[in-house]
Amino acid sequence: MTIRYLLILLALSALAACQPAVPDSGAGVVNTGRGVGFDSPESLAARQARDAELSGTAIVGTTSAPQSAGTIRAVSDPAGLDAELAQVASQNDADAARANSGQAVVNASPSNSAPVILNNPGISDENNFDAVASRQSIESDAARIASNRSQYEVIQPTALPTRRGNAQPNVVQYALETSHPRGTKVHRRTNIASASRTQRNCAQYNSADEAQIDFLSFGGPERDRKALDPDGDGYACGWDPAPFRRVSGG
Repeated sequence: MTIRYLLILLALSALAACQPAVPDSGAGVVNTGRGVGFDSPESLAARQARDAELSGTAIVGTTSAPQSAGTIRAVSDPAGLDAELAQVASQNDADAARANSGQAVVNASPSNSAPVILNNPGISDENNFDAVASRQSIESDAARIASNRSQYEVIQPTALPTRRGNAQPNVVQYALETSHPRGTKVHRRTNIASASRTQRNCAQYNSADEAQIDFLSFGGPERDRKALDPDGDGYACGWDPAPFRRVSGG
């Protein structure tokens, strides 16, 4: 009975010795599509086979159950099993390196610095003092400033252009120069103009101001060639000078 217990203890000790160390979940290669901590199909199959081999219930020296080949190998050849698992892990690293476009595998570690991107035309190095100092100097800066100053041109101011169209009558000035209200006959009208003619001619203007300007341009207020002021008050097409006078305080 004692021998049997000793054999059981020896078998359990051998199985414990074959148990590999649990790897750091942060170490290794991050394979695209699997993520950290996930096995590839090859390593998963090898681990499941190893677990199945190590889960045998046979005990050395007894006949209660048949011994599995995995249990016998784990006890008799643990180094061989570890070598096989190491080969599978090496194959996984090679697959990961190919998936990373041939870049060297970078193991996760706080001591690893960020990769340096070289010869990238999309990134400016103007904020890098060492890079700028290697290309520029105090002398080159002075030459560049002198070149910019030589191209500087001072443009002297010129006289303002003369406005055209100042010859037309100023209705504001005309309103302030007169004082009589609308409807007060001030100017003589010799021509007999019908109301329909006056209405038809006034309809050609967009506003009463335009009609008054045109009226003053063709001899008004003394003469009324277009029958725009039939009552002779000097205001064409009902134009009213009162708003202009109120603004000026008159």
